[in-house]
Amino acid sequence: MPFELGLDFGCRHYGGGRLSTKVILVLEERRYRYQAAISDLAGSDIEAHNGRYQIAIRKVRNWLASMPGFEPIPAAQILADYEDFQEWHYQRQLKMGFSEEDIKDYSTAELLRAMFAWPRSP
Repeated sequence: MPFELGLDFGCRHYGGGRLSTKVILVLEERRYRYQAAISDLAGSDIEAHNGRYQIAIRKVRNWLASMPGFEPIPAAQILADYEDFQEWHYQRQLKMGFSEEDIKDYSTAELLRAMFAWPRSP
């Protein structure tokens, strides 16, 4: 994460034009943990999620709410949809012959394909 975050900050600082208005949300598992490794973030707002996806989803939703054109969707709805997707995906993978270990270790690309397929599923 430090490398990618550094690229984002570099784009914002040196990129000019559209990149100079780039906004960045930084999520961290524990509050202030970043200070041990990335002191350059001092003075930035870092959102901690305590290792809980429910908190992370709320933090991202609330951050997006400050963006122009945000369509107000309750965090509870996003959480319910995410949990529905997780159950759908898990059952789908089991039916396809994947083991529980396989399902816990699927790639990001596979997960994204499943997310795009989910709304179109019966």
